[in-house]
Amino acid sequence: MEKSTSCLAWPFVALWNLLSTILKLTGRLIAGVLGLALMIVGIVLTVLVVTAPIGIPLIIFGLLLIIRSIF
Repeated sequence: MEKSTSCLAWPFVALWNLLSTILKLTGRLIAGVLGLALMIVGIVLTVLVVTAPIGIPLIIFGLLLIIRSIF
């Protein structure tokens, strides 16, 4: 059940909702870009066989960040 807002407070509520939506979308974009960067670093580290134990978790973490940013 939604709370009803008064006529005087409605513009402030609408502005607050707009700002929160913009921040949510920006956070998702940053998470997606960071996930992609971590996946690339993980792939580069996996190609170097010695650092593969560090690269594989980075790939998994980057993939999880990208999935989280999509859904």
